[in-house]
Amino acid sequence: MALIYAHNIHKYYKFGAGKLHVLKGISLTVEKGEFVAIMGPSGSGKSTLMHILGLLDRFDKGTLIVNNQDVSKLKDSELANYRGKTIGFVFQNFYLLSKYSVLDNVMLPAEYIKIPNAKARARKLLKILGLADKENSKPNQLSGGQRQRVAIARALLADPEIIMADEPTGNLDSKTGHQIMEIFDKLNKQGKTILLITHDPNIAKWAKRTVKIKDGKLYEAT
Repeated sequence: MALIYAHNIHKYYKFGAGKLHVLKGISLTVEKGEFVAIMGPSGSGKSTLMHILGLLDRFDKGTLIVNNQDVSKLKDSELANYRGKTIGFVFQNFYLLSKYSVLDNVMLPAEYIKIPNAKARARKLLKILGLADKENSKPNQLSGGQRQRVAIARALLADPEIIMADEPTGNLDSKTGHQIMEIFDKLNKQGKTILLITHDPNIAKWAKRTVKIKDGKLYEAT
């Protein structure tokens, strides 16, 4: 079975006295080891879709199976635990805690789920990503590219099957963005399944497959 199987996913949000239909019957299959880009303009529903596929939000109708688990059957606490072990997230704004050191930021997932030898693994990831000498630094002492590498290390701490990246180069210059995408490309070649949200066709080119979303509906790119 596919690593991610979404069928006829609908999502509504309350909007005044009515409801806003954000996702309108989304169906998507992602196989293990794929690198898939989801492209769409602002307001198209792409971030909402990632939140649904990434188990950060519930959907209102449809079927979603992630790594052989029907996630609709999980309670909130079970869902959070399953998400932490299965999916790593990288966001445009990094979401690093300013008062924490680089090492402590990478180790944050270990506060919520059990990760064996978390500190040793965090240090190994920082070394792999060229940040071994920055583990005691604070995020505001780093460049944008370094902060995103810290975020990638944090996403990898639990060794998840899936990495989801929402506009990961959006706050970076083109050269640094290229370096970050090289990391995702390497991770994919090592077997990680990558789901990338972007509005930039140059970033989407790194993916092996691209789908497009517009007005809450998904279709394969041509």
